Amino acid sequence: MKITAEALRQRIGQFFFPAVFINDTEENIQETERLIKEHNIGGLTFFHSRASAATNYESKKKVVFNDDSYQKIKELIVRYQKAASIPLLISIDAEWGLAMRIEKTPQYPYAITLGALPENKSNLVYEVGKQIGLDLKAAGIQYNLSPLADINNNPNNPVIGYRSFGENKEKVADFAVEYLNGMSEVSVLGCLKHFPGHGNTNVDSHLGLPVLKETLEELLENELYPFIKGIENNVDSIMIGHLAVPSLNDGKDTSATLSKAVIQDLLRDKLGYDGLVISDALNMHSVSKLYETKGQLEWEAFNAGNDILCFAENVPEGIEAIFRNASPDRIFKSHSRIMKAKEKAGILSGNTDASGELNFEKASELNLEIAQNAITTIIGNLNSELTFEAQKNNKLAKLSLYKNTENTFFKTLHSKLESPEFAFENLEVSNISSIKKELENFETILISLFVPKAKPANNFEINDEVLELLSDLLQTKKCIVYVFGNPYVLPIIPNLKKASGLVQAYQDFEEFQKTAAIQFLDKISSTGILPVNIDIQ
Repeated sequence: MKITAEALRQRIGQFFFPAVFINDTEENIQETERLIKEHNIGGLTFFHSRASAATNYESKKKVVFNDDSYQKIKELIVRYQKAASIPLLISIDAEWGLAMRIEKTPQYPYAITLGALPENKSNLVYEVGKQIGLDLKAAGIQYNLSPLADINNNPNNPVIGYRSFGENKEKVADFAVEYLNGMSEVSVLGCLKHFPGHGNTNVDSHLGLPVLKETLEELLENELYPFIKGIENNVDSIMIGHLAVPSLNDGKDTSATLSKAVIQDLLRDKLGYDGLVISDALNMHSVSKLYETKGQLEWEAFNAGNDILCFAENVPEGIEAIFRNASPDRIFKSHSRIMKAKEKAGILSGNTDASGELNFEKASELNLEIAQNAITTIIGNLNSELTFEAQKNNKLAKLSLYKNTENTFFKTLHSKLESPEFAFENLEVSNISSIKKELENFETILISLFVPKAKPANNFEINDEVLELLSDLLQTKKCIVYVFGNPYVLPIIPNLKKASGLVQAYQDFEEFQKTAAIQFLDKISSTGILPVNIDIQ
């Protein structure tokens, strides 16, 4: 059929999902409204603020927190939808809920915590997907750019780690599908990422280009397994990662996002996927610095096989580049996939309502049930007897690291296990040597380590002095250690093997602290399974 140049440009506009920021200026907001009206863009991807977006976190810009971010995003979505002639598909990264991007919203456990659930509790992953979907719908968002299908088999991975369900390909695949199905039940679109697998890399693709050395056979055997399962279960979309796979690209280090061999030959032709393909954020340094001409990157990403250009920074120029170079047939194909997705999300009939309520109570109930099934005993069998014996002889002390003694874990233990309590909060307010001295007269120390950061950079922000204190206590006392945080922290704690008890509690949520304490006091065996292989020193 014959189509005018203007109508073709209108269709191309649908491929663009520029980034928008909850805490933007009025000038920025009006600029986005102009893009929507003039270029008929298909959707938006929300971030908290410019300081926290994809590649900006390594700059030292301060992220300013606002208690009214949730209200703001709802108002902005209404405003942006008003500017659109075709309803916008609103997307966000909400891997562990809206809380990944928006303060004062329900937060669910990280994927690595869900990965600790026994296989027979996969229904809880489904519930997490469903609840996150309901939270997104309440805000007027129909598209969650998650979950990860990456198999985290590299402990030095700086960017995946706790965001992956673990390193067992079957479990990663099953849990990713459960999460997707939960969202699908409430008509929220999902997305498996980062194709063809970002788990076995040690470079952060926000900042550089990771290179996968695997052959196609090896990828099919491991990395691609969860994506294949997702395709069998009709996943709505797949995000292409900024990773190079030379074995698929005639030995060249071309980013998968810009590679026909990865998207067209492998994903579309070999794996038979005909759903939506979305690029990872096009502002990420591994690709954003490749082309000087504005619009060239957008054309290259589209030409490689992406339908949606996420975080595209050059919308008018990108539309022109695709208009000049793409065949109408290819434009129609991508346009049709986007329209199908919009139809499934229920927005083409004008249902872009954002008047729902967030259900904090449901989130808390779900987090509690996950805690009861995910907490993992690694060394010892809770050692409650040892502790109660020490308490009787006034030889028990509790030590909290990076939270004060008012934490929920200690307060819950206090009911049956009263003992002197000490805390290290940070180097400014706490004195390590005086803590060490105070602990000299005790034989058994119950330690709660609240890991300061989820990412592994700088030893998860654990001070060297704290690691030295732990090392010393583990060698001279009977220590029972509870770790509230990313399990990849375990190998950096010296002499941890010498602990009398070691329990991995994953999250510092109230529900996890309370459950950990109750399981200890009531001698309830934990059922969690460590989702990654960890070498404890």
